[in-house]
Parts: sequence; C-alpha cells; structure tokens
Amino acid sequence: MTFDEFLAAGPGGLFKADVPVVIALPDSVRGLGRDGVAQRLADLSVTLFSEPGDKNHPGRWETRDIRLREFFADQRHLNTPGTWHRVVSNIRNSPADVNAVIGFDAEKFFGFGSALYAANLWISHRGVFTKNHFDEFENFNIALEGRKRFILAPPGSRAYYPRSVLRGFGDKSQVFDLDNVDLARFPRIAPKLEQRRDFVLEPGHMLYLPLGWWHQAESLEDMNINVNFWLKSKKILRRPHVLGVALYTYAYRRVKGVYSYQPTEVNA
Repeated sequence: MTFDEFLAAGPGGLFKADVPVVIALPDSVRGLGRDGVAQRLADLSVTLFSEPGDKNHPGRWETRDIRLREFFADQRHLNTPGTWHRVVSNIRNSPADVNAVIGFDAEKFFGFGSALYAANLWISHRGVFTKNHFDEFENFNIALEGRKRFILAPPGSRAYYPRSVLRGFGDKSQVFDLDNVDLARFPRIAPKLEQRRDFVLEPGHMLYLPLGWWHQAESLEDMNINVNFWLKSKKILRRPHVLGVALYTYAYRRVKGVYSYQPTEVNA
C-alpha cells in the first residue's frame, strides 16, 4: 500500500479490513537511523532483555534497566555468542522524541488520542528471534534501520496450541516457530499455515498488524531499530480469547513484576 492509500483509508479503514498491510513511506517522512537515535536518546532509560540464543529455550528473558548510550557503547550487548539482547522503551510520554525518531507527526497521521497504549522503541542485533504470539492491540511497526523477517497467521486460539495461561503464557503458542512446524504433533494448525504471510520489513516500510493476529519476527542485520505503536481497540470484544488472555496477563505481570511496557519516566 502506498502512503497516500494509507491516508485515504485511515487507521480505521485498516482496522475494519482486519488484514495485515505493509505501507511504503515516502522519503519525506523517513525517520532517524542508528546515529540519530543514539545521539538524540543517549540518556533514555531502556530495558535490556537478555535470553539464551536458542529458539527452543522454554524460559523467560531476564531484564535490567540501562541508559541507551550504554547499549551502544558495550559491544557485548550486540554480539555475545549464544545470547540474544534487545532493548525496549515506551516513549509515548515524549511525543517530540517519537516524532523526531519516526520523521512525522504520529498523532496527526494515526489520530490515536487516548487509544495509544505504547510507542515502543525496539533495538536488536542479528538473529534475535521473537517467538510466535499475538498482541491485544492494533499494531503499527515502522522499520528505521535494519531488516526483520515477519511471519503472520490469522486469529485463532485452539488451532495454535496456546501455552499455559497459568504461567502467563496464554498469548504464546507451543508452535513457537511457524517456519518449522511438526504437523504430526500439532495437526490443528495446518489450515492456519495455509493462510500465513511471510515477508521482510525494511527501512521506509510500516507494517499494520491487526489485533489478535499471530506473528513472529527475526532480526536480520547487525543493528535493527523499529518503533511500534500499540493502539487499544474495541475489536478485542469480538475476540474473547484475546480479551481473556489480556486481562490475565495484566494481572500476572503486576503480581510477578514482569516488564509491562509502561512509559519511561526518564526522557532525553
């Protein structure tokens, strides 16, 4: 979809269509790359996620807060053998930084108002893999630097063999890699795989990912920088399994002290 077509349809039109779309951004709205982000947001407080570099690893990541300049300065965060590192910070409360990083006025184009839950800055290195899961929000993801391979599959619950809700994993699938599925073990997912979408998101492209769609992502470059917007939507009421998991996950994160994408209190 071209940017003009996106403006004509508006976010509401995409929400109603409920299918993923990649939008090509014009040169006039390209955002900052690595150097620009590093300079503008050097003192930003970010959360560093660390986990074994193994798609089969069943556990959760570990987190700690650092300044963004520490992430860029310490090469261990970028190339530690056998370990995946990524940083994230919800910079929703600093709209000037959001607009500077992505290159356009986010609220003007999205019209999100009170619907905006998060404007997340994501930075990762080559190989970092996000296992198959769904989000309870409408999602716009903008690639600023590097490339990410996404695999998307349509909404559903039972067909995806969701992991135990009692452990806070209800939004994640036992089929953690849609590119390598044991159909003898997970036969119900076969019809969903026929509808999957597989593509690479590159700088200058923005992905619209509908609420409740299953997806996974793999970082392909030495440095990958994305900003994604999570928008609350009444569509969640039409997907009871997404709503139920969202409510439970919110409580689980509060009780367990798991990172919950709250806006950072410290801005550059």
